This record gives sequence, structure tokens and C-alpha cells, in this order.
Amino acid sequence: MTQSRFESMQGSWEHFPHEADIGVRGIGLTKEAAFEQAGLALTAVITEPTSVASTQALSITCEAPDDELLLVDWLNALVYEMATRKMLFSCFAVRFNNHSLYATVWGEPIEVARHQPAVEVKGATYTELSVKQDEQGRWIAQCIVDV
Repeated sequence: MTQSRFESMQGSWEHFPHEADIGVRGIGLTKEAAFEQAGLALTAVITEPTSVASTQALSITCEAPDDELLLVDWLNALVYEMATRKMLFSCFAVRFNNHSLYATVWGEPIEVARHQPAVEVKGATYTELSVKQDEQGRWIAQCIVDV
């Protein structure tokens, strides 16, 4: 598998190899931006995020005792919403209040012919789970997703 990477003014995301699964990593100047980019990296496991229109909004709320568990809950909430609503998401707005995450995500229903989904993500795992700031002060939120 080749490593994928995307950068924008808000941050960046990338994939990293891990045996049969895929690592997702969100990088941002804030923890919120890192979580938003991790959501974008999750979408990019399935399809090209730029092919997903941001036409329908959905609110997601998660709670966990620490940032790492909150990242897993966040990504698993996205997986759940993708599966049950048969949607993909391409735009994410995250905010935190203590150990609660409040997000609005935008996307559209999956169109197999146009989106050409590559894999189905089964869920986020605790493997290589980390939410921290690096030496440059950027936030990095990452884990392995089961595909």
C-alpha cells in the first residue's frame, strides 16, 4: 500500500500502513483540527474525499474519559453513521467541552458508481492510538482502522 497524504490550511491527514489494516492520522494546529482531519482520513480510506459533496448536515456527540478514547469514539461514530445512513462525509467541524466532542459533519448518500468505495471500514481500534502535540506544537490524532 502506498502512503496517502493531503494538506490544507486547516491541517493534513495521512494513511500509514499496518499489516492488513490502515492507519489514519489527522494533523492540525488545534486538537479540533486534528480530529477533523482524522475524520477526513477515514473517508479517504473508502473513497476520494473530493468526490463527496457536502450537501447534508448531521450532528454527532461523543463522550470519553480521555482524548485517545474520544478519538476512537469519534471515528466509530462516523463509521456507524456511514453504515446506517449509507452516507460518506467530506466536511467536519469539531469542538470540545471537557471530555465531550460536538461535531457537525456534512456529506451525501453513497453513489457506488461515482464514489467507487474501495473498502468498508469496520471500526477504529486501540492499536497505535495516540492524541498528542508534536515538537512543533501541531496536534496529531491517530489510530488503526479495521477494514
